[in-house]
Amino acid sequence: MSQAIPVNTAAAAARRPNPLWRLVRKLFTEKPLGAFGAVVFVLFLVCGVFADVLAPFGYNDIDPTRRLEAPSWSAPFGTDNLGRDVLSRCIYGAQLSVIIGFSGAALATLISVLIGIISGYLGGRFDMIIQRFVDAWMSFPDLVILIVVVSVLGPGMPQIIGTLGLLLGIGGSRIVRSAVVSVREHMYVHAAQSIGASTLRILWRHILPNVLPPIIVLFTTRVGTVILAESGLSFLGLGVPPPAPTWGGMLSGSGRTFMFQGPWLALAPGLCLTLVVYATNVFGDALRDLLDPRMRGSR
Repeated sequence: MSQAIPVNTAAAAARRPNPLWRLVRKLFTEKPLGAFGAVVFVLFLVCGVFADVLAPFGYNDIDPTRRLEAPSWSAPFGTDNLGRDVLSRCIYGAQLSVIIGFSGAALATLISVLIGIISGYLGGRFDMIIQRFVDAWMSFPDLVILIVVVSVLGPGMPQIIGTLGLLLGIGGSRIVRSAVVSVREHMYVHAAQSIGASTLRILWRHILPNVLPPIIVLFTTRVGTVILAESGLSFLGLGVPPPAPTWGGMLSGSGRTFMFQGPWLALAPGLCLTLVVYATNVFGDALRDLLDPRMRGSR
C-alpha cells in the first residue's frame, strides 16, 4: 500500500497538462482578442526572422518601369516612386522592428528588474532615494530625450536601442518594485531570512520567480512601445538611416511625398505599424489577466 501512493502520484502528475499548453488553451478560450494579438505577434516575429526568405524582392530593388503601380497580384502592396516593391520593404521593415523592438524591450526589462527588485526588497532610505531619482527621470519627455541623444550621437540602431532601453527601463521599474514589495512580506521570504540565506539567494530563488508574471507582461508591452517610438524617430529622420526600410521612414519619405498619387505608400506601413502595436498591447493585457492571481477572481 505504501508503494502505490507514489505510483498514483506520478501517474496523476503525468496526466496533468503542461503549464504552457494550459496557458495557451486559456488564452484562446477565455481571451479571444488576446489570442488574436498572440497570432499577429507570432506572425510579426516570423516575418522579421525570415524576411530574406519571405520577401519576393530585395528591399532596394529598383525597377523604373513599375513606378507607382497600384496593388495587384504581382505586387499586393503596390510599388513606390522608384519602382520598389512595397510588400518586400514592409517585410524587411518588420525585420528591423523585430531587432529593435525585442532588443530595446529586453534591455528595458532588464533595467526595470534590476532597479525594481533591489529597490523594492531593500526598502528604507535606499528605496526612497531610488524612487525620487525615478520620479525626476520620468518628468522629462521621452521624445525630447530621444531627439537630443540621437542628434548628439547620430542616427543608428545601437543608439536607439540603448536610449529606449534606458528610458523605458527606469520608468518601468515602478511596476517591478510594486510586485516585489508585496512578495517580500510572504512567509517563505521571512523563513529564508530567518535561516540566514544571503540577500542574493533570496532575490534569485524566492523574489524573482514570484514576480515573473508582471515581468513577462512588461516585456510584451514594451515591444510595442519601442517599435512605436522607433517609427516616430524614423518619421522625423532620426531613426535608422536609409536605404534600410523602416515603417516610420516609409511613412515619412515616399509615403508622405506621393500620398495622393499612391495612397498605398502610406497605408501599407501605417497599417502594419498599427496592427503590430495593437496586437502586442492586447496580447500583453491578456497575459496579465491570465498570469496575475489577483485578476483571476474578477473574471
